[in-house]
Amino acid sequence: MRRSLIYAGMAVLGVPGVALAAEGAGTGGWIGPFAVIAAGLGMAIASGLSGLGQGRAVAAAVAALGRQPGAAARIQTAMIIGLALIESLAIYMLVIGIILLFVQPIK
Repeated sequence: MRRSLIYAGMAVLGVPGVALAAEGAGTGGWIGPFAVIAAGLGMAIASGLSGLGQGRAVAAAVAALGRQPGAAARIQTAMIIGLALIESLAIYMLVIGIILLFVQPIK
């Protein structure tokens, strides 16, 4: 059992060195394609969840307006600030996606 753990530890520590040594200077490896996949998935998840969050926020604001029409100005102001903060999630993910795509070019 102990010998198997030692061999497994040596394999884990030795294999990345071999993989990096085999890579040429001009190749991009797997980082470029995975950056594209990560940017796309991240933007899709962020956009979808932002849409769901905005829908729930507007639904709650409309329900609050129905219960207390006199507080419409305060509810609307809080809703708009909340929607801007929810939308900032998608904008931040867009910036991260652009960084992933253009800082590490696809090769």
